[in-house]
Amino acid sequence: MQRRSFLLNTAVAAGAFTLFGKRSFASSIFDDPQQFKLLRGNVGMFAEKGGTIAWLTNKEGIVVVDAEFPEQATHLIAKLKEQSDKPFQWLINTHHHGDHTSGNISFKGIVKNVAAHANSLTNQRNSAIAQKKEDQQLYPDTTYTDSWKIKVGDESIRAYYFGPGHTNGDSMIHFEHANVVHMGDLMFNRRYPFIDRSAGASVKNWPVTLEKAQKTFSKDTIFVFGHAYDPLKVTGTMEDLKAMQNFMERLADFVQTSIKSGKSKDEILQAKAIPGVTDWQGDGIERGLTAAYEEFSS
Repeated sequence: MQRRSFLLNTAVAAGAFTLFGKRSFASSIFDDPQQFKLLRGNVGMFAEKGGTIAWLTNKEGIVVVDAEFPEQATHLIAKLKEQSDKPFQWLINTHHHGDHTSGNISFKGIVKNVAAHANSLTNQRNSAIAQKKEDQQLYPDTTYTDSWKIKVGDESIRAYYFGPGHTNGDSMIHFEHANVVHMGDLMFNRRYPFIDRSAGASVKNWPVTLEKAQKTFSKDTIFVFGHAYDPLKVTGTMEDLKAMQNFMERLADFVQTSIKSGKSKDEILQAKAIPGVTDWQGDGIERGLTAAYEEFSS
């Protein structure tokens, strides 16, 4: 049930975009302008602080993909309650990182079920234990491995797992009727990505997951990205997936070639850009180079 139009907070967005180029990767990754808008059918997106969220409202209930942080999740819950009086049926996590799951706790006692890939649940538990934040978690109660599917009202929602990429537990969540896919952090749109080797990430397989996505979804699919260099470009098309695949392939090629030519890790980390890539920006290139070096030199 839609009770008002979905608005983009353009004033906040404009101010944030002006400052964006002056901030470091570490600070900007968790500080996007607030957005709340319908994408297609009954599926929309929300972004405020952390990884982008996708949501569904229909006659049977509400589904949310990812949860940012507790405060932001509370903001989203309030907005969705303004749109619908139906119950929160599912919260689905694309992966375990705190900017996607810390807000899970805000759904406690509100949402009926929480779902994620089995590896994502393991990673979330391990991270919470290491940080002594177990009491601040709402863990998934439903897990899957290769794929999983549910139906909520007139919408079918399918999760896909194509192997390790950003972590070893990254899912793509497809709202099939609306044809909207949340890519989680398998998509950093034109922003140097975080590659979490401590959670089983794979530079080698990441582009494979993106290639499989291009074969699985259609040219008309709307994609929701975990993060973007331009905070207003957290949604996009198949062309953006191709660009991300190209970036990951060229990152892998550059580091493997450098290792074979005898370059040291320190020499590789001096690179200010990846050869053949002109549209990836921001701070954080050294993290990708480090992850690739560790993977290909071991």
